[in-house]
Amino acid sequence: MQYKLIENEIKYEGYQLAPHWIYKNFKIQGDAIVAFIGECEVKLTEMVDIEDVINNEPIYSKNMLSFITEQFNVDLVEGVFRQRLLICIIKEALEKRGVEVKRDGDDLFVNDKKLTVSIATKSLTSILIHTGININSNGAPVKACGLENDLGIFDIKEFANEIMEKYSNELDDIILASTKVRGV
Repeated sequence: MQYKLIENEIKYEGYQLAPHWIYKNFKIQGDAIVAFIGECEVKLTEMVDIEDVINNEPIYSKNMLSFITEQFNVDLVEGVFRQRLLICIIKEALEKRGVEVKRDGDDLFVNDKKLTVSIATKSLTSILIHTGININSNGAPVKACGLENDLGIFDIKEFANEIMEKYSNELDDIILASTKVRGV
């Protein structure tokens, strides 16, 4: 799996969670994960999570580290497993930095404040995952915390690259591990 940190600031609005968005915008073909920093504002009309739409819960963050991944030849259930793997890798990276984190499904919390948003969905050709981590929690519509203003984590680009590298390596290793066993 390929990965890339996008240097330009991008406002995540939900429409980016689309087939071939990574390929069309960054010329990375195939299974990939990208990360970028920017404001996050997902209105109900762009929501993929039906529960959030029903509950009238749009998403907003003044500044967020976003990850988008597109993976092919994967069904939705496996896509959700991969989403949870990404969340666990983020949790491990935070714990390595001394942060006590609680995971509930695909959400991470610090001191009962929400740190992340995440969704996995299926397109006609792939599964798509967006995971966002608040950098700054000011103005969030829920009780939230952020990497910089609440947790004192300022190496955001290094943090993003670490997560993408671990996620990419883990998935590659899973595929490789599946090739070394004989059927019974």
